[in-house]
Amino acid sequence: MPIYAYKCESCGHAKDVLQKISDAPLTDCPACGAPKFSKQLSAPGFQLKGSGWYATDFKGGSGVTGAAAAASPAAAEPAAAPAESSTPAAAGGCGASCACH
Repeated sequence: MPIYAYKCESCGHAKDVLQKISDAPLTDCPACGAPKFSKQLSAPGFQLKGSGWYATDFKGGSGVTGAAAAASPAAAEPAAAPAESSTPAAAGGCGASCACH
């Protein structure tokens, strides 16, 4: 269950309340009874730290990283055409007609 921060606009009383998401928001101040008790915006209770998927895949920076760099056109260019294998198929090699040559 989330913890919500409340503050009274009338007397300034502040309180953190553990509530279900489906619960109705509180409106009456427990200190003065005024109907000016409202939810406040607060920081989230967690932080994303470390070198997880966010830091490596989506965090801003120099551009393409990780798997996207391997799929880029610059990475897909062959350095040089491989030499034809001289091992004939009958000698245990796969020959020049396969995809690996």
